Amino acid sequence: MEGRIVICIGRQFGSGGREIGKGLAQKLGIPCYDKEILKKAAEDSGILPELFEKADEKPTNSLLYSLSTGAHGHLMTFNSYNDYLTNDRLFAFQSDAIRHMAEEGACVIIGRCADYILRGRKDMLSVYIHASMELRIQRICRLRNIEEDAARSLIKKTDRSRANYYNFYSDNDWGAAETYDLSVDAGRLGVPRCVELLAGVAEHLAVRE
Repeated sequence: MEGRIVICIGRQFGSGGREIGKGLAQKLGIPCYDKEILKKAAEDSGILPELFEKADEKPTNSLLYSLSTGAHGHLMTFNSYNDYLTNDRLFAFQSDAIRHMAEEGACVIIGRCADYILRGRKDMLSVYIHASMELRIQRICRLRNIEEDAARSLIKKTDRSRANYYNFYSDNDWGAAETYDLSVDAGRLGVPRCVELLAGVAEHLAVRE
């Protein structure tokens, strides 16, 4: 594509956000970064990749997190303090990796607070992908080969984890309309139309140098 744009995609679990992101990157001829962010952060930091995988888009277990979510009455133990330092360091290294990828050129970045990390960039477009619970359940049942009750439970747990992670590390509210430049109902439009829509927006907003 002509010009430069970094598209940051937040997504409900099971909404098709990752598929849309990859399809969008392919259509625009630019890289898509998802798990590659964790690999890059591990390589640059020298920290085991498994630690980044374990903490991926999951809220910290720190006392600060407990206080921020209204949990009281627990004294900070050595383990909780160590968890805070570890998660804080992992987020910092992951943030550096995201900034490096954005500096490299136009790209699509999936999740991981990328829109907040890259806030203030004129070439950044933040997008939130959502869909109805019914459609998400159907999708997860098909992809994971599990029953509806299990899919519903997994969706709620994953969404809650992503929201807590995003809200803890950013000044914004995960999923709130005012947090993003654009919110798209993938259940209503379907993946192909979402890709077409976002490609058009990206082409229009790309920064020409």
